[in-house]
Order: sequence, then structure tokens, then C-alpha cells
Amino acid sequence: MTTVDFNSIDVVEKNSDTTRPQRRPEWIKVRVPTGEKYDFLKDLMRSKRLHTVCEEAMCPNIAECWGAGTATFLIMGDTCTRSCGFCDIKTGRPAPLDWEEPERLAQAVRKMNLRHVVITSVNRDERKDGGAPIFALCIGRIRQVQPGCSIEVLIPDFKGSEQALKIVMDARPEILNHNVETVPRLFRKVQPQDHYDWALATLRNAKAMQPDVLTKSGIMVGLGETFDEVVHVIRDLVQIGVDILTIGQYLQPSRKHLPIERYYLPQEFEEFSRIGKELGFKWVESGPLVRSSYRAEQQVRKLSPAFRDAHGDVYVES
Repeated sequence: MTTVDFNSIDVVEKNSDTTRPQRRPEWIKVRVPTGEKYDFLKDLMRSKRLHTVCEEAMCPNIAECWGAGTATFLIMGDTCTRSCGFCDIKTGRPAPLDWEEPERLAQAVRKMNLRHVVITSVNRDERKDGGAPIFALCIGRIRQVQPGCSIEVLIPDFKGSEQALKIVMDARPEILNHNVETVPRLFRKVQPQDHYDWALATLRNAKAMQPDVLTKSGIMVGLGETFDEVVHVIRDLVQIGVDILTIGQYLQPSRKHLPIERYYLPQEFEEFSRIGKELGFKWVESGPLVRSSYRAEQQVRKLSPAFRDAHGDVYVES
């Protein structure tokens, strides 16, 4: 077998004008969002004063996911208290929490007749609980109005607060997701108000609190990390019991965001997947356009015996 030194690959050189997004290679193609279902969901979000991370974070899979009638909801407003260099969500002083939002969200889930919903949020560092009670209320209300709908929450680190995390875990989502996003060396550059230790503690504590709840994390590549550094993070996540891993290519949202250092080759993503599975992850999604919620419904139905026992759902390989 031929051995490839992935750390030596330079797929696309960094642009001399670091403020200008690079031309995307042929293996990264994003379809412009259109279609009847897409328009319906966009109108529904606006009518219920809801936000989706699909729109706010300019997700490259928005056409595919919305066209299939699924979406990742962004709760607690559209303004974040942190200023990460990769994220297109605006930074500033957020409005007060809207305690009626969980009801509107649950009604939207019912109207869309979702089988799986992903709920994420902006950071709310102005609150000691980080807004954790809103997550718990959303989970509870969805369970009431849409029985059988599996729920994934993609949470902030709550600054490492176990008390805030426990509020979410006591509501028992099917998947607890927190993305590490990058390698330890680049944390200060990529997400200066976050800490690698907080990220690991969030995932470790979640598994300790509710061992049968699936835990999940994700990494972006293309921000200047080495292949070996990514593998190091993969090992860290396995060691603390994370079940599901996602790895995708960082795409620069605009000229004001961090530049892409390089695009990874499809075979590099395949190698990450092989390594992750070999080390012990139950599920790995690794590809140029993979994002946190990609194929999340299938992950629950294959990996959660408790969910299948409760709802009689059978996983079908797609």
C-alpha cells in the first residue's frame, strides 16, 4: 500500500491577498437554494420569528437539507456574545431571552412534521446559565407536540459550567453535540473567547451525566492545522467517550473572516474517516461539505437502542 504524507500536501496555496476568498476546487460545489420546500421553510421561519443556523452561518448544505424538509434551528436570537473568526453570525449585545420561543419552535417542528430536529444557539455569555433553560424547554415542548421526533442539541460550552450543562442533560436529548471546531494550537486565533479544555470538559461531563445519550463533536479543516494535529484531536475525543465525529472543510464566509489556508483533498477526508472508525468512533462523517447536522437523523436511529425501543424505528442504510 502506498503511504501518503498528508502533512506535506499543499492543495491550494494561500492567496497573497488574505482578505479575498480563494477559488473553490472542483470537488466543492454548492447548489443555490431554490424550490418549493425551501421557500415554504423560509416563510415558516419568518412567520414564527425563528432563525436557522442554515441561513445565519451560510451552511453549504442548505439547499439539500431544506429541499428535504429539514432544518437546524438557531435559538436565543441571531446575535452572539463571542467573535469567532470563522463564523458569519453577528457579534454584539443580544436582546433579552424570548421565553415564548420554545413554543414557536415546537409548533414549527410539528407543522414541518420532522422526524429529527437539530437545535443550536448563539453564545449568551451575559447569562450565568448561558441560556441552558431555553434548550431544556425546547426539548420538552417538542416531545409533547411531536412524539417520536428525535432531538439533537448543538450547545455552546457554557464556559465549562457543569450546572448549565446539567440543565440540558436532564432534558435528555438523543444527541448532545459540542464542536471543538479546531486544533488546540489554533484556538486563540480561530475562537479567541473559547478554550479547548472547556470543549473537552463539556463532552466528558455530558457523557458522565447521561451515559446513554449520544455525544458528538466536529472539526473544521483548512485553517492552518496539520493532518497530524487533526488526528490528535480525534484521539482526544475518542478517549473521553464521544460517539460521533464530523469533519468538514472550512469555507470563508466573507473577506472579513479568516482566510482558507488550503483545501483538503477528498482522499484526506476518507483517511480521517478511516482513522476515526479504527480508533473507536461509532459513526464518522468526513467530507468537504460535511457539517454538524449532516445525516443526524440516521445516527440516532442506528446508534440509539433506547430510541428504537421507544418508537419502533428501524435504521435503513441510505
